[in-house]
Amino acid sequence: MTNQLDAVHLEINDSIAVVTLDHQPLNVLNATVLEQLDQAIDALQETEVRAVVLRSASAKAFAAGADISQFPELTKMGGIELLEKGKRIFDKLTEGKAPVICAVHGLALGAGLELALACDIRIADHSAKFGLPETGLGILPGYGGTQRLSRLVGPGKAKELVLSGVWLNGQEAYEAKLVERLVPEGQAFETAYALAEQIAGKGPLAVAFAKEAIDEGLDLPLSEAQFLETRMFAKLVGTEDMDEGVQAFIEKRKPNFTGK
Repeated sequence: MTNQLDAVHLEINDSIAVVTLDHQPLNVLNATVLEQLDQAIDALQETEVRAVVLRSASAKAFAAGADISQFPELTKMGGIELLEKGKRIFDKLTEGKAPVICAVHGLALGAGLELALACDIRIADHSAKFGLPETGLGILPGYGGTQRLSRLVGPGKAKELVLSGVWLNGQEAYEAKLVERLVPEGQAFETAYALAEQIAGKGPLAVAFAKEAIDEGLDLPLSEAQFLETRMFAKLVGTEDMDEGVQAFIEKRKPNFTGK
């Protein structure tokens, strides 16, 4: 299945979806790109994909930020509407059942970095550069950047990056735990797709519930998060996927999960 949009392409091969940003040359996240990304995410929700890879077709950037040309005419109410639209789209990406793996090369700045932060797993190559330069424009990251970044790298590192606007290269981002894997230049997508294949081979219900338990548990006290984990485990007991997974293990064969 392939769906071609002007700036965002969606391709589905078996149980893996690839979403490609293709607004040349830098994938600036203007209104058109965000709308098409929103459409692609909606299309994904109508499928049974088990993993998603988000990548860029640009040679220079994953995504170089928001469309700054719209800012001079922005009103307070317009600013709120702009941010809420972006947050809704990014949240929808985050909350999908299928995990999203982001393959980053080149620039991932401002809203582009915030889009990467909305993914479940980030893989970057050595050409990647990450930054939130908004304070240099007299504003702050508004697509979830201050919140998702602090949860990922800790409040101190988040403040260092947001308040100063400093950029990190791929190695620095990996050391700061901003990305989960650092790979040689040109290998981010290949590595992300291989990981997606690994995930797609696991029980889809188990993957979805585990992702939900991790995401929701972060905002709960440990005791409540532990109970959430127990409830998620209980939902899997007796499913066809559990029976298949256990039987395949006993028979030393590859399981055939159906998501039931």
